[in-house]
Amino acid sequence: MSVTTFEKAGRRWRGGYAFFYLGFLYVPVLFLPLFSLNDSIYIALPLKDLTFKWYATLWTNEQMHAALGNSLKVAVTAAVLSTALAMFAARAFTRYSFRGQRPVLGLVMLPMVMPEIIVGVSLLVLFSQVGIGLGLHSVAVGHTLICLPFAVAVLMSRLEGFDKSLEEASQDLGETGWMTFWRVTFPLVMPGIVASLLLTFTISFDEFIIAFFLSSTEGTLPVFIWSQLRFPNKLPGTLALGALILLSSFFVVALAEWVRRRGSGIGGQTPL
Repeated sequence: MSVTTFEKAGRRWRGGYAFFYLGFLYVPVLFLPLFSLNDSIYIALPLKDLTFKWYATLWTNEQMHAALGNSLKVAVTAAVLSTALAMFAARAFTRYSFRGQRPVLGLVMLPMVMPEIIVGVSLLVLFSQVGIGLGLHSVAVGHTLICLPFAVAVLMSRLEGFDKSLEEASQDLGETGWMTFWRVTFPLVMPGIVASLLLTFTISFDEFIIAFFLSSTEGTLPVFIWSQLRFPNKLPGTLALGALILLSSFFVVALAEWVRRRGSGIGGQTPL
């Protein structure tokens, strides 16, 4: 086999693998918006007829509106807290060297791979032992915990490519450390902060397991969706709601990545 023929065969295999990979990821998800348009409460092919009436029912569902409001409150709180905490951690890991830095970084990033059910049960035991009642505040704490490593990863990638000579020049001109951070570092890191806020908001908004363990009567939207699956006649509306969440999550994550890459060229960092 010649080199040219071998390269063509390699490109075909890579193309086929990429097609299979994307299909494996997204074909199951596409069934959600497909069946949300079916004019029947039964999930089956072929579709009976196309309709948008299941989407229209969402406007009058007060329970869904309350759950949506709870999810927005928790997601905004978790995004702000996790990004603020991650900013301090990312700056410490990228600007200073200290003993045990790598193990400490590993501990900070551990919640990213830890099973959420373990985190949820652990926080449930902790809150019950210290006498803290369950509610949206406990869910926000749990979501902040799992969002923190993602925010650290985003901000570290931004700070590692930051041109440190800009900070040194500011301090040489007489600025204090805090004013150098506020006037030089913060504006240049802003795209990473916005990307972190959007990413952690999406993670918190879609999270179910920790919200299931730590919420009381004020359930979030994923918990509300889970409760609706017990009623077959409400399943089409749940599919319509899931399709809207899927579409919204896609746009938020895409916006976060666009903001992150748009700001990568500022401050001496090369876009990835």
